[in-house]
Amino acid sequence: MASLQDQLLKAGLVDKKTAKKVGKEKRKQDKVAKKTGESRQSEAQQAAERARAEKVARDRALNAEREAAQRQKAIAAQIKQMIEHNKQPKGEAGKDDIAYHFTFDKKVKKIYVSAAVQDHLVAGRLQIVGDGEQFDLVPRVIAEKIAERNPNTVVAPPENNTSVDEDDPYAGYEIPDDLMW
Repeated sequence: MASLQDQLLKAGLVDKKTAKKVGKEKRKQDKVAKKTGESRQSEAQQAAERARAEKVARDRALNAEREAAQRQKAIAAQIKQMIEHNKQPKGEAGKDDIAYHFTFDKKVKKIYVSAAVQDHLVAGRLQIVGDGEQFDLVPRVIAEKIAERNPNTVVAPPENNTSVDEDDPYAGYEIPDDLMW
């Protein structure tokens, strides 16, 4: 099979002088590319390579997003399972329940608990965990494990601030922990 150059010569579209000039120019380019270590690629090949590289980068970013979403789902499932297996009763339903107020997400919320459960909450043996509307009681150890995974689901325990300011005019009046609002 004859080369394209031979075919063009036979068809009369190119003369011998032009064909030799083009061949010589091509050999020069090959020689320069060989010396510099560059491979000769057409613009189409370079564009295809760029598109392939962009696609790989885009695919990596999408995979990273998917993996992050899967991790978040797994963490949420772990938290839900820990709460379900370790939640404590809030107390017997009835009129002897006490409204226990706490702050969650910069809002004051309340749950009704028995007096014994309130004592455990104040002492720090139980902590409140939950999302926007449903709150459950779990032991402090479990709440710490949940806080490692997602600290936004655990309600901070009440602070026992026993430091007294010297200039405080109400220093002699102690506020009880079980103060009802």
